[in-house]
Amino acid sequence: MDDLARSLTPAPARAPSAETRFADAFRGWRLLADAHRRGEDDLTGLDPWAARCLSRLAAREPAWPAAVHGTTLAHADLRADNLLLTHDRVVVVDWPWACTAAPWFDLLLFLPSVRMQGGPPCEPLFAAHPLARDADPDAVTTALVAWAGFLIRQGRQPAPPGLPTLRDFQTAQGVAALEWLRTRTRWQ
Repeated sequence: MDDLARSLTPAPARAPSAETRFADAFRGWRLLADAHRRGEDDLTGLDPWAARCLSRLAAREPAWPAAVHGTTLAHADLRADNLLLTHDRVVVVDWPWACTAAPWFDLLLFLPSVRMQGGPPCEPLFAAHPLARDADPDAVTTALVAWAGFLIRQGRQPAPPGLPTLRDFQTAQGVAALEWLRTRTRWQ
């Protein structure tokens, strides 16, 4: 990922910014809070920590665009099934969500998937990664708030036609993202 970010900064191809690409998507906590206020979602099944912190999460979420702003071409959907291993390298495939973002954006989006599949906790992996070295800790936490909110809210939606396992996959990633977010915020 370090090599990928280094070779894709500045972005060698035109792509929308992460702010543009995910403007309608990274609103999960605000949408959940609004639905709860309207009586349309009683938050059943929502992680108890997330339910307690919902107003704080919703309040922080709108700052994510500035947090992820950057000139690196990001894949924005890295996970095991978008990585091909050859005898000497990793090939990243399936780029429909490509956008420009901070160099650490792909790493942040990727780590909950690693954790969900039995990998180690996200925070130590992120902290030890070269891409995290210069990352603003508040920006990372804010971006993680938005990513976790997206995953958690999407996991609560009905499955789209033809994709019966998508919501379970998003929920599992959301659980891993929440675990990571609790360690970064230390909110009670």
